[in-house]
Amino acid sequence: MAMKIRLARGGSKKRPFYRVVAADSRMPRDGRFIEKLGTYNPLLPKDSEDRVKLDMERVQHWLDQGAQPSDRVSRFLEAAGVLAKKERNNAKKAVPGKKAQERAEEKAAKAAEAAEAAAAPAEE
Repeated sequence: MAMKIRLARGGSKKRPFYRVVAADSRMPRDGRFIEKLGTYNPLLPKDSEDRVKLDMERVQHWLDQGAQPSDRVSRFLEAAGVLAKKERNNAKKAVPGKKAQERAEEKAAKAAEAAEAAAAPAEE
């Protein structure tokens, strides 16, 4: 059985609240889980102690059993010092999309035409 340590969403619309759970990876996000390991409340300030609460003993147990944490849970565990920090690099984050690149090329072409038009009468 492939185990995951992940978030299960609760709370009402636009008021998210998450349980950190150990669950079979084939179960739905908010579906059946094996054990509740903690909570995460993203509405609280980042420096609040109640924002992320984890039962580290049980988390360590599941990690020893081979459970894989989700990306968000692994960040919580890195902050708590349980996991080693991973190097994350999203190199494409700053690159504009195709349409934005096309608009930039069109704008550059228009500017070049305008510069040529302005320079041509001055030379005559």
